[in-house]
Amino acid sequence: MHIQKRSGLTASRFLFMLDAAFLALACYAAVLLIATDHPIGPAALAFPATDLMFLYALGLYRREALIETGDMLGRVPIAAGASSLISWAATAALPGGFALPNAHLMFAACVPCFAAAGLAARLTLQLLRRRGAFRRRLLVIGAGRRAWDLIWVLRREARTLAFDVIFVHADVMGEVDPRLTKDPGSRIVVGLKDLLATVRGLNPDQIVVAPDERRGLATDSLLACKMAGYPVTEYAQFLEKEIGRIDLKRLDLGWLLYSDGFVMGTMDRCLKRALDLTIGAVLLFLVSPTLLVAALAVKLEDPGPALHRQDRVSRGGRVFRILKLRTMASNAEGCGAVRVAKADPRMTRIGLILRRTRLDELPQLLNILRGDMAFVGPRPERPDFTQKLSSQLPLYEERHLVRAGLTGWAQVNYPHGASLNDARSKLSYDLFYVKNFGILFDLRIILQTLHVMFWPSGAR
Repeated sequence: MHIQKRSGLTASRFLFMLDAAFLALACYAAVLLIATDHPIGPAALAFPATDLMFLYALGLYRREALIETGDMLGRVPIAAGASSLISWAATAALPGGFALPNAHLMFAACVPCFAAAGLAARLTLQLLRRRGAFRRRLLVIGAGRRAWDLIWVLRREARTLAFDVIFVHADVMGEVDPRLTKDPGSRIVVGLKDLLATVRGLNPDQIVVAPDERRGLATDSLLACKMAGYPVTEYAQFLEKEIGRIDLKRLDLGWLLYSDGFVMGTMDRCLKRALDLTIGAVLLFLVSPTLLVAALAVKLEDPGPALHRQDRVSRGGRVFRILKLRTMASNAEGCGAVRVAKADPRMTRIGLILRRTRLDELPQLLNILRGDMAFVGPRPERPDFTQKLSSQLPLYEERHLVRAGLTGWAQVNYPHGASLNDARSKLSYDLFYVKNFGILFDLRIILQTLHVMFWPSGAR
């Protein structure tokens, strides 16, 4: 058995580790600054731990944050301030000997220390990027249409920062895509006779098998490469992992049939339901004053009910009545169901604010507690839209393998949209979620929902 040659440490994982180390040092510096005579104790660990959570929730480990660091630096002090405030409130409220002495001083010291630590971590990352760190070398078996599709998708939306790609081609794989020959960033190596020697000479981080024609593919040579420690991945599996969705335009049903996923056991369902009940009840208690004020604002601007009820489709095709704060005029759908458009004239002024902040979704916490929905899952569509999209998009019904959700993987990665292409893109994220379901995945999505609420790009 050989050891894999590459660690697979991505820029986002490295930044998370860097943040953890810098925040630990910043917490120690904050303790020195307050110069208290009392022992600080383990309660102080809540400050850096909560800051890490807020950095993640505000999208500071996402691809766009790693590339456009300058535009994202303003969120670092926000994370430091919000996390320190919450940690101060939590540690000050702990009973007896568990409470943090001088918690207010700890709060005042942590805000500048954590902000400086977060900024230093990101500047360090940028310095390493400029020196070529985190670039990955891919060896793609094939140089046809599929290979071109792979590199095109990676350049457009992959979560890693940069690739050096080399294509290996042989006559048995079909013709070379002319777009690759004209692409200045593409390098093509001809021949598969001694693949292992070629691989050792190029020393790639990953081998991706993406030929247009599989007949004549040297599987024994690929197996030798894998035994030598070079990761070998099939095209669709590699692409799914890199872009965080299932690409429907290039979908291979055979791969989907034999790949892992789409399994949710009894324990998974029980844990998910417990998570829904816990978060739903706590949030409903916390947001009830906001919900009442928003409902009153809706009533004052436009006569009619504050709550809007619609038929939606959830797990197994079951139809339920969803609850939302009304954001349109009371007679907005007098001529039937119509998708919400950008700058929709039916929208009220209060409704526009509620939509952009997603506060109109708060009554759905009642749907979650009743079991109509989950906290995380595909967004529920109306029955007539569901029927239409099922006839136009393959695998659309598979998104109903789980309960519909208040938030979801599609919501945190793709803005609202009304076109067929928008529906296809959102479906690709929904299928990725259903295929890779897990409680930890749900928790990641819940945290990233804060990023969508505070920076609701594309919300309608």
